[in-house]
Amino acid sequence: MRYSVFQGRSFLAEKDFTKNELLFLIDFAAHLKNLKKQGIAHPYLAGKNIALLFEKTSTRTRAAFTVAAHDLGAHPEFLGAGDIQLGKKESVKDTAKVLGSMFDGVEYRGFSQEAVTELAEYSGVPVWNGLTDQWHPTQMLADFLTMKEHFGTLENRTLAYVGDGRNNVANSLLVTGAILGVNIHVVAPKSLFPSEAVIALAQDYAKESGSELLITDSVVAGVKGADVLYTDVWVSMGEEAKAKERIELLLPYQVNERMVATTENEDVIFLHCLPAFHDQETLFAQQMATEFGVKELEVTDEVFQAPYAKQFQQAENRMHTIKAVMAATLGNLFIPKV
Repeated sequence: MRYSVFQGRSFLAEKDFTKNELLFLIDFAAHLKNLKKQGIAHPYLAGKNIALLFEKTSTRTRAAFTVAAHDLGAHPEFLGAGDIQLGKKESVKDTAKVLGSMFDGVEYRGFSQEAVTELAEYSGVPVWNGLTDQWHPTQMLADFLTMKEHFGTLENRTLAYVGDGRNNVANSLLVTGAILGVNIHVVAPKSLFPSEAVIALAQDYAKESGSELLITDSVVAGVKGADVLYTDVWVSMGEEAKAKERIELLLPYQVNERMVATTENEDVIFLHCLPAFHDQETLFAQQMATEFGVKELEVTDEVFQAPYAKQFQQAENRMHTIKAVMAATLGNLFIPKV
């Protein structure tokens, strides 16, 4: 008899799963990573068809879902912004019903959390959130897998997220860390603090897990003692018009050697969900340097290239954790209650 507590479930936000379930997915991802490194096939989704919906462009998320699907024996079908008409020429509800009749699972990367929720409600198949403006759950599994690989455990660890504290990555780190019992510090200008609703949700989880949460605009107070320094881009897609304002506001929160030293932790690591503007090798970074005189944005190249910078290990782990989510929720696996 095959049984899985994950079977048929969607992964729309971190709160969809319990602490033990998230920890299982992290450990399952580590197992799948080991199988891949050894060249051991694991076609748990052989014969399955998966729709990859991308309203927002992507490098890592698209590559991770595509390779993960192939490794699992499934066939991924990419549908970009020009291929789908969610809420424009066809309702999300109607699109969900059509896709659910043709595909066994659906990934969505776009803007609206409501859209991915509606896809899950009406498609009748598992739906996985590859990113919305509110949450980034698949990124979280990769982040905490990377932490566990490096430190051996998540217990008694502190992650300091520095920068824009009200974006999807900050929201997800705060809530996921609170669920898992990891101490989370959000270090940001007061105008970019997480919303009261997100903070309240995280605090509810922290009461149960014992996670210590700190929301502060003080870099010294926020990063001291941190095991992980984590940042994200300052200027996201669609925010280019606000670049000058955001750079001036966030420059004191740049991750640099001085901030690393401020942690007073010789074993601190650096994480970034990428892409990162740490040098002058992109057109956007060159434009920012020309217009605003800033050659490095959210992280300096010195930190980005340092031995303690683990962002590329973190990026690879996107594939392994996504694979774990798809296999657990769609595969015919024996996974006892966790």
